[in-house]
Amino acid sequence: MSDCGCGHAAGAGPFAEGRDLVEFVAHAHGGNLRQRPIPNGGLEVFCGGCSAPFVLGTFVGSCPICKGVHAVSPPRANDPANVQFAGEGFTLV
Repeated sequence: MSDCGCGHAAGAGPFAEGRDLVEFVAHAHGGNLRQRPIPNGGLEVFCGGCSAPFVLGTFVGSCPICKGVHAVSPPRANDPANVQFAGEGFTLV
């Protein structure tokens, strides 16, 4: 995958997957993107950890049941299939 021009290495940007994507979105724009609401009320998803359904309302959010961290990047926020799970035991710093 090529660099998107945002100043990060290829594969570590808005089209990354899993933990890489979650960390990228959480720190993008000085961390300001993390709590920004996803347009149209968020995305209905299933938790990658416990499979519980929930609405990801911000670009980085947690499952209300198991607290698993999930994220989606703005260019991909139109499809719930693009939401990525950071993995078991991951916490944001």
